[in-house]
Parts: sequence; C-alpha cells; structure tokens
Amino acid sequence: MLLSVGQFNPGGSVTSNLGVMHRLAMEAKEAGASLIVFPEESMFSVGAVKDDFSAAVDAEWAPFVQGVARLAGTLGIAVIAGGYEPSGDTRPFNTVVAADESGQVLGTYRKLHLYDAFSYQESKRIKAGDGGVTIVEIGGLRVGIMTCYDIRFPELARALVDEGADVLCVAAAWFKGEHKIEHWEALLTARAIENTCWVAAAGTSSDHCIGHSVILDPMGIPAAFLNDETEGIATAKVSKKRIDEVRQFLPVLTNRRFAPAHEIVPAH
Repeated sequence: MLLSVGQFNPGGSVTSNLGVMHRLAMEAKEAGASLIVFPEESMFSVGAVKDDFSAAVDAEWAPFVQGVARLAGTLGIAVIAGGYEPSGDTRPFNTVVAADESGQVLGTYRKLHLYDAFSYQESKRIKAGDGGVTIVEIGGLRVGIMTCYDIRFPELARALVDEGADVLCVAAAWFKGEHKIEHWEALLTARAIENTCWVAAAGTSSDHCIGHSVILDPMGIPAAFLNDETEGIATAKVSKKRIDEVRQFLPVLTNRRFAPAHEIVPAH
C-alpha cells in the first residue's frame, strides 16, 4: 500500500490542528495513500495550551478522537495521530489513536517511555502507559505504534515485530539540540535494519522540534522523507513483499540466539 507521513506544527487549538490534518490527509489521499501518520501532540502542543493543561485534556480528548475518526471516514484513509488522554489523575497519558478508512477506531497506544532526558522531565506532566504493545491491521499490513522517545529502546520495536508488526509507525515531537537530528536518523534506521521491517516516522516541525519525517524500507533505505518543512507529506509504497525479500538474504530474526521477550515492564 501507499503510506504517507504528515508533518506540521500543532498549536493549542484542537479544531485548528484537525483542520491542518484534514488538508494533509486530503493531499495524501489524492496521492493514493491508504494510511497517513501524524506527529505526537497532533491534538495540541503542551506549550501552546493557554488554560490548565489537565482540564484541557479532559475536555478535548474525546472531540479529538472523534475528529480523527471523522476525518478518516470522510476521506476514506486510515489515520494515526498523537494526543493526550485523561488518566484519572492530573497527569494524562500521551496516547496515539488509530482509525481505519471507515472511521472505526482500531486501537490506542499509551507512550511507555517518557522523555526524562536532556534536562527535560516529561513525567512531571505525563503518566506512562502500562498497557504493553499496540498493533493494528491496515491495508493488509500489521502496523505497530511507537511514540518519539520509544525509539531509543530497541526492545519495544522488537516486541512489536515479534507480535507480527510489518511497519513501525512512530509519532514524534523530537526536540532540537546538538546531534539530535543525527540521533533521530540513526535510531530510526537501526530499528528498520535490526528488525528488517518498514519504519514510518512523522515528526513535529517547529521552533523546538526537528521535523525530518521519513519512511524507511527494511534495509534502512529512505523511501521518502521531509527535512524541516513547516508543513507537508512524504509518501512511499510499503509492502510485505519487500520485507520477505530482505529477510530472505538477511535472516537476522531467524539467526538470533536470544529468545523473544514479550513482557513489557510497567512504569511506576
């Protein structure tokens, strides 16, 4: 199938952000894509919310999910996008929602690894998920979902592939900084190569985030990419056939000596 990654700079308004997503999803649909992946914080950016953040999440999560589902069903394209979900306390979950081309919500993924690094502490505002991995089926492919900082933990990507993921979809808001673009590119490429699977990463493009959305094939070769454009899509054909071809001559999953590890340790 054809897959697109959508790159933009989410503001503080869910309505406005959904409008941008609709425009980019329409562009992807016109290009023939069956799925578009949007960044982390597509619902709204933490820094752009003027009111109490927790209250805003409580009020806007359901409308955001409904908006994603409606967008998908209206245009006939599957959509994956990140937002913030109420958790029952003042710290919401950082959650990605997936809807199919009919507008049905296929599943959600709550970010497991919070970005407590480089002098930033996401855990002060966000609660870590503990629901394990999430895989949805779209266009005949099994799609595993990850969020931003998750890509620094190869065991999560491997757990998704062990559960049958053909494509790793990454919703991200990757902060700018020294060597951060190099880290982003190296980590995504490693996740593709070591798992011989597709990787589709959608990044926020802003004053604080790098953009650089990309689709990588199972050899880690970029099939389509963006740089730091404020808004745009990149589209490529992803297939099970390419995975099978690569795994024929590079059978690393078959050759490994360690048993698959399926258990994800809950965060506290």
